[in-house]
Amino acid sequence: MKKKVFGVLLLMETAFLFISAIMALCYGEKDFMPLLVTTAITGIFGSCLFFPYRKKTGNLSRMDCYIIISGVWVIFSLFGMIPFLLYGTVDNVTDAFFETMSGFTTTGASVLNNIDEQPHGILFWRSLSQWLGGLGIMVFSIALLPSYSRNNKQLFSTVVTSVSMSKVRPKTQETARGILTIYIALTLCCAIFYFIGPMNLFDSVCHAMATLGTGGFGTHQANMAYFQSSYIEFVCSIFMLMGGVNFALYFYASTGNWKPLKTNEEFRWYICATIFFVLLFFLFFLINPNHVVSEQMPISVADSFRAALFHVTSIFTSCGFQGTYCDYDAWGAAFWMPTMLMMVSGACAGSTSGGMKLIRFIICIKNTRNEFLLHKYPNAVLPVKISKRVIDHEMVTRTLAFIFLFVIVVMVGTTALAATGLSFDTAFGCCISAISNTGPGFGEAGPYLNFSTLPAVSKWILSILMLVGRLEIYTVLLLFTMKFWRD
Repeated sequence: MKKKVFGVLLLMETAFLFISAIMALCYGEKDFMPLLVTTAITGIFGSCLFFPYRKKTGNLSRMDCYIIISGVWVIFSLFGMIPFLLYGTVDNVTDAFFETMSGFTTTGASVLNNIDEQPHGILFWRSLSQWLGGLGIMVFSIALLPSYSRNNKQLFSTVVTSVSMSKVRPKTQETARGILTIYIALTLCCAIFYFIGPMNLFDSVCHAMATLGTGGFGTHQANMAYFQSSYIEFVCSIFMLMGGVNFALYFYASTGNWKPLKTNEEFRWYICATIFFVLLFFLFFLINPNHVVSEQMPISVADSFRAALFHVTSIFTSCGFQGTYCDYDAWGAAFWMPTMLMMVSGACAGSTSGGMKLIRFIICIKNTRNEFLLHKYPNAVLPVKISKRVIDHEMVTRTLAFIFLFVIVVMVGTTALAATGLSFDTAFGCCISAISNTGPGFGEAGPYLNFSTLPAVSKWILSILMLVGRLEIYTVLLLFTMKFWRD
């Protein structure tokens, strides 16, 4: 049964690779054959896995589900990196896999120093990989797995924490189709607004996919700063903010039920936290307007607000776009901790963003408050409530365990990266960026630099951290436990 599911997923990737090949053909560029060959290779493997087992039915075991969810990202990256190698975008497997894994996990960390020289088909495939990784693969998996297994609730409990996907509609496939429709609609809407500005049609579509997928891959080396447009950065900020919202809330709203959007506590925290951080960075810029960016020149009040808004929405949603003013690595230590906090937190559960997800911070904060109160009122019963609903103790325990495990992974990852020769600030910043799927890091991999200068071993470590972060740690790490395979 696993082979059949992997076959279906590979055939889906084949279809999107073919679309990229058509894009290359339309522009008459040399990346058409590399993309077409990759399409054929992926299609052959997918067909070999699917058609011999197409009539096979049955339920997947819990073990099978975890293997599929973890394996699909690796398999997609292995096949998705082939165009980069065949065309010559990169000249080694390490960089090709890193770039592709960064795309599918929507991290946006790049090793390319010649993005402006890349053909349209390759650039389209980079952006499409982020759009697929942002919501496409997850929603497709939600739609597919319930057909074979009853264990989908546990599989996605960490991905969609605050609103249970299975409760939106009786049929999970119907829910997935509805959310995917909203995802496509928002992407098209974003592309239209981009096109109204200084972007051409191709740039508009590619950046819209990266924006709603909260990925951060651009079609130019300077990223969003290439356009030097306040309009583009404001539009980008709005749609990045929308990409950080739980898509189940959009689904409710699309059916005419606006109550969940109004009463969802995580959404309120998300909006309030965004406003707080925007005002905080805006204040920092006003206090010291000489915190400069690339031109080493003071910025105006209006530009300070734009820089604050773009920086906060880009980092908070783990999109990682670089705007006109984005070199937080050079802004000073006062900017680093809030930036790091936004990276780690991420936006709402059920969104396309990375990070721990804001709902876990809310649960942790409320549980900590209750612990303080229990010291004063030891006999009190103080449950943790989210959106006026009591969160059971098991969920609170799992949340605290997840945060603890997140810290452990960061410590191990930072140590491993430092052992490859990276400085501590670079190792720590890259580790946080990778596991939070943000993109730009600190030090040698700061926002105005990229990951091309890092040792090959560091890139493989970061690729693993990207996958671990995107699948919320447990899904991947469970595969490395002996008990999992024995059971």
